[in-house]
Amino acid sequence: MREKLLDEVEVGDRLKIEKKDQGYEGILMPHHHFSDDDVITLKLDNGYNIGIKADETTQVDLLKEGEERPEKAEKEVDIDESKPKVSILGTGGTIASYVEYRTGAVHPAQDEEDVLYSNPEIAERCDPEVDILFSKLSEDLVPGDWVKIADRVVELLEGGSEGVVISHGTDTMGYTAAALSFMLSGLSRPVVLVGSQRSSDRPSSDAHLNLLGAIEVAKSDIPGVFVVMHDSMSDDRCMIHKGTKVRKMHTSRRDAFESINEEPVGMVDPRTGEVELDQEFEPGKGELRRKGGMEDEVSLLYANPGTSAEEIRTAGEKKGLVIAGTGLGHIRTELIPELEKLIDEGKLVVMTSQCLNGTVNDLVYSAGRELLEIGVISGEDMLPETALVKLMWALSLEEDIEEIENLMKENVVGEITDRRVR
Repeated sequence: MREKLLDEVEVGDRLKIEKKDQGYEGILMPHHHFSDDDVITLKLDNGYNIGIKADETTQVDLLKEGEERPEKAEKEVDIDESKPKVSILGTGGTIASYVEYRTGAVHPAQDEEDVLYSNPEIAERCDPEVDILFSKLSEDLVPGDWVKIADRVVELLEGGSEGVVISHGTDTMGYTAAALSFMLSGLSRPVVLVGSQRSSDRPSSDAHLNLLGAIEVAKSDIPGVFVVMHDSMSDDRCMIHKGTKVRKMHTSRRDAFESINEEPVGMVDPRTGEVELDQEFEPGKGELRRKGGMEDEVSLLYANPGTSAEEIRTAGEKKGLVIAGTGLGHIRTELIPELEKLIDEGKLVVMTSQCLNGTVNDLVYSAGRELLEIGVISGEDMLPETALVKLMWALSLEEDIEEIENLMKENVVGEITDRRVR
């Protein structure tokens, strides 16, 4: 039905579609493979897309043929090499995309031109070096990709960049930020991950301001790995979050990212470039390098009333297990012997809390004390995903169980909050 209705029109044409008692006007968008075969997609005048299911009642009228315009904005971007050199490393996600101007469709950025044409203001803020490492949805990234990103960051900083901005999908940005925090040793410059909750073709897109804010932070002299995202639903400022303490807390809001168990590092006004810091940082010691890698033989298990012994055994088939326990760090008492078996086999078990805010404390209740007695490692106030990444990293560095346990208990890059300031 869809193909029959659109037989005499083309993508980019302005159409009027009537279905039953409803009418819609807009630009015909390309058909996506994830849409149903009979769905027609229009970009409305307000910038949003709408999908219309074609049936026998649907009528399509051509209002205006699409204009033949270039797919990229014809705008010269002047590069000023006297400005701070900032590397923009593309890994994918909504923010690493450009709008195709004939139809308004969004496409992944494939090269430097795509990024700079879509965000010409970048060149007003810095001397940009754009490097598209890969273009992946963040949910498709694997631990090996984190290692590739870390290696490329080292190369860029050694090549003279004053800071690195990493464009990244938001779904797993916290994992990548934590991984880079552990792997990048001797870091004396900013490494800033940035994403977008709303795509570039939407009026409410946060992509442009988030990117400008990330660039301003990358130009600063704060060493470490950070995430820069919108602070509120308004376009007034972005918050700077420590890479090991940040979490996506909403599926779609622009202010989805929050620092957990500590305040954000500071804020940046993308419009003025003003950066305000509430914490002090010392440059990493020693030579800049990637320290360790990622051992992906680690499981993350959320404890719940229905968790079974079989689930514990299955999760424990890997080299390490992180548990997001209930409350202060608990799991059903009858499952503790299963954890003890894993520990006796030389497996590492780390306990965190699915409450997120607050810290694990296994000294309060008898079940918690049992966990400590059998050798479960307290994850303190680490986020479950941060503990997962840290255990992957620690296993790549050490083989001795005791050394790994000590490393997991150590506050390496600010992943554990000092109890005195909680």
